[in-house]
Amino acid sequence: MNRAPHAATASDLDPHDEGDSAQAPRAPRAPRWLSDEEQRVWRAYLHATTLLEDHLDRQLQRDAGMPHVYYGLLVHLSQAPRRRMRMTQLAKDAKITRSRLSHAVARLEKSGWVRREDCPSDKRGQNAVLTEEGYAVLRRSAPGHVNAVRQAMFDRLTPEQVGQLGEIMTVMAEGLQPADPKADLPWLR
Repeated sequence: MNRAPHAATASDLDPHDEGDSAQAPRAPRAPRWLSDEEQRVWRAYLHATTLLEDHLDRQLQRDAGMPHVYYGLLVHLSQAPRRRMRMTQLAKDAKITRSRLSHAVARLEKSGWVRREDCPSDKRGQNAVLTEEGYAVLRRSAPGHVNAVRQAMFDRLTPEQVGQLGEIMTVMAEGLQPADPKADLPWLR
């Protein structure tokens, strides 16, 4: 995922520099710049989430030969009824584009961990199915992965901080869910 290194603060930009005014669209109102404290928190969040994702990705590549996103797909399939899920639903649950999912499933198929099958209720749809071999890989990988998550995150936080983090992430996720079901979301692309 590409991220800007930080969100701009008022000190990063000259609000009087309008650049080429013939080219630049006018903003309806001035942005609410991040305060120094908000900037500190934003940068800490980006730093921690980037390091956490890298830590989990390296652990899974080393121990299971797969990136973190593939592990997540196997988990979703393992928790689905009959270990199968429509590809569109899997993309939605994993919060990835359909093309990225298609590429990932192709790689998982090549490993023998997932197979595709036509959806019986919709001739245009396909299901991703977790194979027995894929389930076995997931079962072998899970202990190391949960240890990596625990070591990187939960062992560093107090029980109160864990509760607070859960509440914060829930508020953020709820606020980012678009009200418009046709919004430009990754799993719809």
